[in-house]
Amino acid sequence: MGRYLNSSTPYALYQGETNQPYFVDKSLLLAELFPVLDAGNQHICITRPRRFGKTIMANMIAAFLSKKVDSDSIFSRLKITSNLKYKEYRNKYNVISIDFSKISRSCDSYSDYIGKIETTLIRDLKKEYPQIEVYEDDSAADVLETIFEECNQERFVFVLDEWDFIFHKDFINEENKKQYIQFLSNLLKDRPYVQMTYMTGILPIAKYSDGSELNMFDEYDMACKEKYSEYFGFLDEEVDQLYDIYKKITKNPKILRSELKEWYDGYRAAAGDYLYNPRSVVCALRDNQLANYWTSSGTYDSIFNYIKGNIADVRNDLVLMVAGEHVPAKMQQYAATANALHTKDQIYSAMVVYGLLTYENGKVFIPNKELMDKFDELLLSNQQLGYVYRLARESQRMLQATIHGDTDTMEEILEYVHDTEVPIYSYNSEVELSAIVNLVYLSARDEYRVEREDKAGKGFVDFIFYPYDRTTDGVILELKVDKTPEYAISQIKEKQYALRFKGKLAEKQQFTGRILAVGINYDKETKQHRCKVEEIK
Repeated sequence: MGRYLNSSTPYALYQGETNQPYFVDKSLLLAELFPVLDAGNQHICITRPRRFGKTIMANMIAAFLSKKVDSDSIFSRLKITSNLKYKEYRNKYNVISIDFSKISRSCDSYSDYIGKIETTLIRDLKKEYPQIEVYEDDSAADVLETIFEECNQERFVFVLDEWDFIFHKDFINEENKKQYIQFLSNLLKDRPYVQMTYMTGILPIAKYSDGSELNMFDEYDMACKEKYSEYFGFLDEEVDQLYDIYKKITKNPKILRSELKEWYDGYRAAAGDYLYNPRSVVCALRDNQLANYWTSSGTYDSIFNYIKGNIADVRNDLVLMVAGEHVPAKMQQYAATANALHTKDQIYSAMVVYGLLTYENGKVFIPNKELMDKFDELLLSNQQLGYVYRLARESQRMLQATIHGDTDTMEEILEYVHDTEVPIYSYNSEVELSAIVNLVYLSARDEYRVEREDKAGKGFVDFIFYPYDRTTDGVILELKVDKTPEYAISQIKEKQYALRFKGKLAEKQQFTGRILAVGINYDKETKQHRCKVEEIK
């Protein structure tokens, strides 16, 4: 066994995953690859955001197919055993498994990077096939071709993880990228020794090819391709199972099932399923704590990196998305590979590829609280966002004014909106008013779980602020256009919105603070806001 050829590493890593309490069995993916293996010389590339299970699946495939390690002890207890061809395919192949993110500490150039990989692969091949003659100037492809010709047409399965890792390294230039694509093409394309290539990464590959080098790959992304969707990310029923385990093995469980959905669900797959971020779910259950586990762990995750090329066109959309709205966009999958992002469609497409937004029916949106917190952080910290930044910074003052019934300050902050003279604030509908109100209460999310259009009592309320501290005041907020704040409060009372603090959520905690009814009205004729705050007894 070598480092790349029929390595025991994927087996060991996947075995470790299966022994974890929050392991989810996705082994039926293997059955979908059986026809691909039969066809021969097939190439698949699956792209997903970081931490969506790509590496686990790559290790699973390598562990199952590699002929050098008997993996029955792992897979005999997994779903794949239900497939009649389980034994026919298990441990029957030569597997070359390369994780391109494993980089030498001394590597500081493309030649060092790719040279190390190719040298290691050739060394593995020479060790396994000592009978072949290898020349000093032979490439890995040359050696594999020789093995095919001289060793009874031996063929190989390639499992290539993090294929695009190199593109995020500072020492890589545009010429190096072309060289790398050519390396992959030379290694894989039209080679008789290739049984199958299974490749994963974040970025799509076609953009880096001029149309021919890697056109043999069938690419599958999350936004536009249905196939393989259920194997990356967690489905609702899978999280249900994990939550049952969590309640059984956790001494003092603090997380509600609904909170997992709020924090980590919401990624839309082309097949129609909503998916949870798998890493975040597992970390939350393991730690017995809700937190931002996925965001801010990579240099290319900063939201500002994507919008800085066109702040003027994007910032109004940001307000709407933070308010929970879906924004129209045309997906341009390969925009993520561009050196600079200029149009809104390019920006949003790149953010979908990296998992910062999700896409459904021609629109992009923020999928969950974990990501929403990152957008909140952006609005509160970047002065280049202009009026959006200034309004967001007023949000703490707005919250305190609301709690203390200071309607003068509330109206003052809302009136500031019109000083900006931004088209979104025409208030042609309550949706636009809702977007602004969401922005001026942005900091409330530090102390409250904010829900919009939530079913409450006999109707749907615009906003409810559920305090994390049960002794803190709860807030019910109703918005109106061309009516009165008194009318808004009367609706809160008549439809019994306050029942939400005594019903559904009472299972979680007992709220002991005041319940405040807040009415906000905008008059189109006078261009003025009026507010009213009243305690509900």
